[in-house]
Amino acid sequence: MSLSVFQRQLLGLHESALQERGGHRLQAPVWAALQCLTDAAVEAGFRLEVASAYRSYERQLAIWNTKLAGGRPVLDDDDQVVDLATLSEEECIRCVLRFSAMPGASRHHWGTDLDVFDAAAVGDDYRVQLSLAEVAASGPFGPLHEWLDQRIAAGESFGFYRPYDEDRGGVAAERWHLSYAPLAMPYEQASSAEVLRLAWLESGLENLAAREVLDSQLESLFERFVMRVAEPPDNALNYLPPA
Repeated sequence: MSLSVFQRQLLGLHESALQERGGHRLQAPVWAALQCLTDAAVEAGFRLEVASAYRSYERQLAIWNTKLAGGRPVLDDDDQVVDLATLSEEECIRCVLRFSAMPGASRHHWGTDLDVFDAAAVGDDYRVQLSLAEVAASGPFGPLHEWLDQRIAAGESFGFYRPYDEDRGGVAAERWHLSYAPLAMPYEQASSAEVLRLAWLESGLENLAAREVLDSQLESLFERFVMRVAEPPDNALNYLPPA
């Protein structure tokens, strides 16, 4: 079975719908909505900037493989480095999945999701970590995210919401992660373990770290770490940009 263009977009294998700005890529309607949100943030005293946006399948594969090989730190829920050498392969996979998606299963593949921070709260040489400490109330980006919480709750977020607003036993809460609901929902609804397997087969399972465990447990991992996300608020899902 061959993958359709939409499925390839879903999996981070097709990039024709993306536009690049400032070194990041998103779909055009997302950029337009983000500009509205950025302008509102400026009025509130924040400088909302993008830390991460679109990631291709190959980029997600590199992150996945490097983390499982110990070449990139894997953090726990307290921002402490996990010693993967002391864990079984199954345990390693679950540790990585708390903050990093399986290749082909990341929302960052869609060009609808992004990670944000407040550049006004830190110096130009500050290296954004996307850590829990940064977005806590006492962290440098806490005030921005409190403001974003208020905008989302009031239906004034221009279509953006937080898919990882709380810990549902899968991916950890990620306050920095925003999703543009009007475009993201069709991708979310089309996501499945079956389609993900097709991507792995096309790209070559031999390139995927921990592939045997992933393949044998994919359905349960997919339900826990991909599908357990927040429902978008109606006002975000039904957002219509200005004519």
